[in-house]
Amino acid sequence: MKNEDLLSLKNISIVFNDDVKESLTLANYTKDILKSRGFDSRVVSSSDFDSDASFVITIGGDGTLLKAARLYAPQGTPILGINLGRLGFLAQANPEEIEISVDKLLANEFTIQKRMMLSSFEDRVLALNDIVIKGDSFSRTSKLFLSINDKVVCDYLADGIIISTPTGSTAYTLSAGGPVVAPDLQAVVIVPICPHTLTARPLVIPADEKIAITSCKTCNRLKMSADGQDTIDISPDDKILIRKSSINAKLVVLKKENNEFYSILRKKLQWGVAPER
Repeated sequence: MKNEDLLSLKNISIVFNDDVKESLTLANYTKDILKSRGFDSRVVSSSDFDSDASFVITIGGDGTLLKAARLYAPQGTPILGINLGRLGFLAQANPEEIEISVDKLLANEFTIQKRMMLSSFEDRVLALNDIVIKGDSFSRTSKLFLSINDKVVCDYLADGIIISTPTGSTAYTLSAGGPVVAPDLQAVVIVPICPHTLTARPLVIPADEKIAITSCKTCNRLKMSADGQDTIDISPDDKILIRKSSINAKLVVLKKENNEFYSILRKKLQWGVAPER
């Protein structure tokens, strides 16, 4: 196993979601399993992260994992997701598989995937899935101007715009009509949200391109969110620069049957499954 695939189990944090009823119970159950294997761990709330974890297990949905990724990725901390949500596209196991998953970790039956992230405002905004820019008024569209590498590409009259990583291509981007992009590609997807034109289509561009979003001084204020969670207000005359981050999220992927990207796509999103007669 390569050094970059090694997992330190010295400081294990089990992050549970306060808003999911069974999350704390399962976090304590996971802690007991680890203890029975000779490993200490601590249970922490998703609203009160610790900072010195060497390995993190999240108990919740994809949102819990995304929040953990934004906070732990700068430290290079690997994350394993246990799904209690509806879809759990990023999670590696369901509650009934926790004990098996722990044993796979101890047997080195896993890999660590590096997932590209996006950043803005000098890394103060970090996202694993996407950065979304919308107007702060639900009843009005926004005028947004897109530039790539300092060249004007187009202007949108739309409800907003999504800038997505390959990881996020199966989330909000997909719902807005964007393409599915394999997670190991270095690319960025740009998708307008409900544009008032038939010619605005999603763009897939190299990850190292420089993206800039501007509006007009007389337009409404904007809001920018990272992974649909961290939201900040943007002045209409601000220039929003978005780029590939130098920071990668590290996701633990267990070695088990039908656990690669295309099988998960088919299983969880019913991709390409013919309708039943």
